[in-house]
Amino acid sequence: MTDVNELLFNPFAPGFFENPYEQYKMLRDEDPVQEHPLGFWFVSRYEDVSTLLKAGLSVEVGNLAESPFEYFAADEDPGALNLSMLDRDPPDHTRLRSLVTKVFTRRAIAALEPKIVGLVDASLDRMAEKGDSDLVEELAFPLPFAVISEMLGMPPTDHSRIRELSGTLVRSLEIVADEETARAIMAADAELSAITREVIAWKRDHPADDLLTALIQAEHDGQVLDGDELVAQVVLLYVAGHETTVNLIANGVNALLRAPAQLALLRAQPDLAANAVEEFLRYDSPVQQTRRVTTSPYEVAGRIIPPGTFVLACLGSANRDERFFGPDAAELRLDRPNARNQVSFGAGPHHCLGAALARLEGQVAVSRLVQRFPELGFAGELEWNGRINLRGPAKFPVTVNAG
Repeated sequence: MTDVNELLFNPFAPGFFENPYEQYKMLRDEDPVQEHPLGFWFVSRYEDVSTLLKAGLSVEVGNLAESPFEYFAADEDPGALNLSMLDRDPPDHTRLRSLVTKVFTRRAIAALEPKIVGLVDASLDRMAEKGDSDLVEELAFPLPFAVISEMLGMPPTDHSRIRELSGTLVRSLEIVADEETARAIMAADAELSAITREVIAWKRDHPADDLLTALIQAEHDGQVLDGDELVAQVVLLYVAGHETTVNLIANGVNALLRAPAQLALLRAQPDLAANAVEEFLRYDSPVQQTRRVTTSPYEVAGRIIPPGTFVLACLGSANRDERFFGPDAAELRLDRPNARNQVSFGAGPHHCLGAALARLEGQVAVSRLVQRFPELGFAGELEWNGRINLRGPAKFPVTVNAG
């Protein structure tokens, strides 16, 4: 019989950062809708997660009956944390998303492909010259960071500081168990919001054909974004535009290097690249969980979650659920016919606005990398970033030469 403590979702257990999937499988099999002693519920099966994401539940922490986020609740100046469309329910979410969608079109993203190809090839040139390098530093991080910066039309700024701040800010998506971390997140939010306000002021005086100018000018039924809302949406797009795609690229390459037959298949059949990205998203999700808040009793798998309750929908677990993806769900399979059914981009009204951009960046980066370097391999131990939710490599030493 499994010990009850082993059944608890525990991201602090030894080995979790390296491989959370064994724990997810145990939860799916034995306690798929778990009422956790820390005050939240954890949902781990595919059908339950998919249904929950489409159910129209709240995302606003203010709807919690008892908040496990008292550090954030006490903050009188939440900056971008509570004003982005990621954190708002209708009608605010509908209005904010409509404004952003108008300037974040598929056509605009498709037009970025030549730029993305150029950035990837420049990174690969540097990797070829070095022989051994860090995949995160040379390709997985700089590509999406440069693309979202160009899309927004960001002026020259301290990119290293912004990277540091965004890395702290995204910890608001984690389970924050200590006040020190919570305070660091709020300080990063305040500083990044202040930087963004300066950028917006500069952009008002220097309009251009870019996303930031379009957001400043965007209207919905005669309404425009107010100052704080504009800051929040820009911070969201800037941070989400690179913090997740870095994991898609790095996790995907890691999976390929550990599955030589699949790597050979991709090289032999380059037209598999688009489906390969869907499989990377499924196999090792760049975002492992997403949150919802019940506003009325919510039934899932025969259990009733009371209103005002924080729910974690585990995307990483749902994507490995054998009940939906079959008995080989724990294996990487680039030609998997239903890989696109992965829930890594969420579903329903909060489906990821940048999904098309992430797919394009992942497809170009990984396909060109593996075709360019037939001897690509590990050059040392991979180091994970220590995040529960936005899980990916922090350091990823690779070689492009034969060992």
